[in-house]
Amino acid sequence: MIGQVLTNGLLLGGLYACVAAGFSLVWGVLNVINLLHGTLVVLGGYLAWMAWAFLGLHPLLALPFVALVVGLFGAGLQAGVLNRAVGAPVLVTLVVTFGLDLIVGNGLLLGFGADYRTIRPSLTLGTAQIAGIYVPLDRAAAASAALAMTGGLYLMLRRSWLVRAIVAVRMDRDAARLMGVMVSRAYIVTFALSAALAGAAGDLLGLVFPISPLQSGDYLAISFTVCVLGGLGSVVGAAAGGLLLGLVESIAGLLLGPQNASLASFVLLIALLAFRPDGLFGRKGYA
Repeated sequence: MIGQVLTNGLLLGGLYACVAAGFSLVWGVLNVINLLHGTLVVLGGYLAWMAWAFLGLHPLLALPFVALVVGLFGAGLQAGVLNRAVGAPVLVTLVVTFGLDLIVGNGLLLGFGADYRTIRPSLTLGTAQIAGIYVPLDRAAAASAALAMTGGLYLMLRRSWLVRAIVAVRMDRDAARLMGVMVSRAYIVTFALSAALAGAAGDLLGLVFPISPLQSGDYLAISFTVCVLGGLGSVVGAAAGGLLLGLVESIAGLLLGPQNASLASFVLLIALLAFRPDGLFGRKGYA
């Protein structure tokens, strides 16, 4: 039983890591708490559902297209709206992203309704049994893809000159501008990457869970929790925080009941804030 619970927690945590990585990127680089993030995750889930319902595409096959569409949508929002608010007081950016969340979220409600949609592809990978532990291979593939994308973001921040400009802006915006970095363009790329990761996470979550606009607040809360657990400004922290949150929720669901799983994660969050407010891997710079 314990092995099964830990396996389920790790598979869930891999998805949580992908959900939170983009949120942490925007918060760390733009200093914007993006309240739209959860709705972008839901948007990715709906795009995956449409690709399955109308084109017959498996969510894993639709993944790059969903990430691209949501990423371009995020780039347009950043270029058209958010770039005007970057550098403003936190309350201003909160209001702007909250307003965008209301617009996009209500648009999803108008377009799809509040009913839950489920993706049930005809081709499934089945379930494997390893040492008495049942592993749903579809969920394992989704969690692996989510962790792979989180790892890809880490490598991009380490090796890509374009994304290294994002790190430079994160550490010192004025110095980066003096060195020739186009800060506004770096912000657009940052938000596009964040939105693409959110859309991809929504696609993968749609393979496991039902989809509804009402879930956006839950995904936003997960992003907050994982960022605090892992440490703002660290991709490794987002991965570790996501896996830790998945394990905590899975174990708490066994010991306290599924209805108390979220309560246990917030108790852990408060305890970590008291003893290690920077999180597990928090440090200056995003790497």
